[in-house]
Amino acid sequence: MTDFSYAGADGYPLYATQVGAGGPPLVLLHGGGPDHHSLLPLAGLLADRHTVILPDVRGYGRSVCADPALHTWAQYTSDVISLLDHLHLATAALGGTGLGSTVTLRAARDHPDRIRAAIAISVENIEEDEAAKRAETAFLDTFAATVRNDGIEAAWAPILPAFPPVIGTMVRDAIPRSDPDSIAAAAAIGHDSPFGSVDDLASVPVPTLVVPGADARHPTQLAERVVRVMPNARLAAVSLSADLRTADDLAAAIAPAVREFLDAVS
Repeated sequence: MTDFSYAGADGYPLYATQVGAGGPPLVLLHGGGPDHHSLLPLAGLLADRHTVILPDVRGYGRSVCADPALHTWAQYTSDVISLLDHLHLATAALGGTGLGSTVTLRAARDHPDRIRAAIAISVENIEEDEAAKRAETAFLDTFAATVRNDGIEAAWAPILPAFPPVIGTMVRDAIPRSDPDSIAAAAAIGHDSPFGSVDDLASVPVPTLVVPGADARHPTQLAERVVRVMPNARLAAVSLSADLRTADDLAAAIAPAVREFLDAVS
């Protein structure tokens, strides 16, 4: 396992960890709240065949970024391309959970020449009307204010009970490694939109595996709709169910599906 730093397209210092070496590259992006530690067990199960790269997404873990203006979907997507450039990779498979799945789909749409295959785990809701978007923005603004006034743990306390247990475990594990100002700044992503609608994904040609979520923020029905819209997507037989409680549980549940998918598209 190797830790390294690289620069985003704007020169901002970002950090990542590499697990394994010698196999085809696979970049895995964590969700909004955890950091790269949440995907170490999955990387460990895939590292026998892949070189797995685990960034701390801008704003999380070691990639501290306390400027709200630097948290946009375009910036997160360009950070992925900067990582590939830093590693001198023409292409790579890219996957992620939650927020990381949204960045994955955005990168596959905007840079299909760089993304060999995509894995979207627990796809986040895509607000398609103004009222839903206003509600999301207000929710994340309140979250940021609570982080600044009372701390990260207090901000998550009323939210995590609505999520599957595994998400709560991964978020709580990351809190001691998180910078409060950076976490609050990252909530500014609520003022941006990754897509106008799910239908925007119809233009994505990249082979994609979609692993359904199981809560209101990551609804199963959304994953099914994404697969219907995308021309080269398939739905995994596993999901982020309430039976999964730890990052190890998540890894054991989805690694076989990810391995089978990547073998099929190689």
